[in-house]
Amino acid sequence: MLRTLMSLVFALTAFSCVHAKEIEGIDVDETLDVTAQTLVLNGAGVRSKFFLDLYVAALYLSQEEKDADAIIKADKPMAIRLYIVSDMITSKRMADSTRDGFVRSTHGNVAPIEDKIEELIKAFSEEIEEGDVFDLVYTPETGVTVYRDGEAESNVKGLAFKQALFGIWLSDDPVQTSLKKALVRS
Repeated sequence: MLRTLMSLVFALTAFSCVHAKEIEGIDVDETLDVTAQTLVLNGAGVRSKFFLDLYVAALYLSQEEKDADAIIKADKPMAIRLYIVSDMITSKRMADSTRDGFVRSTHGNVAPIEDKIEELIKAFSEEIEEGDVFDLVYTPETGVTVYRDGEAESNVKGLAFKQALFGIWLSDDPVQTSLKKALVRS
């Protein structure tokens, strides 16, 4: 009886680990369905600033990849999910930090994509609340679509834009080095 009970406990524990990972109280899904394709969790971590956790980020790819530069360059479906965990993130702060992230990602060369950046930032126009979830989903056919709590908010086409966007977290000058390492599990 005890052996059967222990086997059941082990099976349930193993099952729960396969389907979700918990980071800072957020259950991060192991998979994400995007346009009839299932993406797998590549890595996840916390974006913090001044010892304050702002959001949990999760990177989803068609297959695991540890090379951040290869992820940035890839013209394949992928997504970054942002779980907002702080009420310190406002619409204005999110827009400003996104613009700053693009400056870092492009080494200051935002002019070619400036109008696209502003289109993406429209997704942050309504006030952001703790508990909101943003999915930044790229597919070669449609470009980057930003979903807020499952609702499409903005769409920007182009591989160069996607590369700059994912570079915010994965470039050689990421928004946070420890978050980059968590996303690529390097």
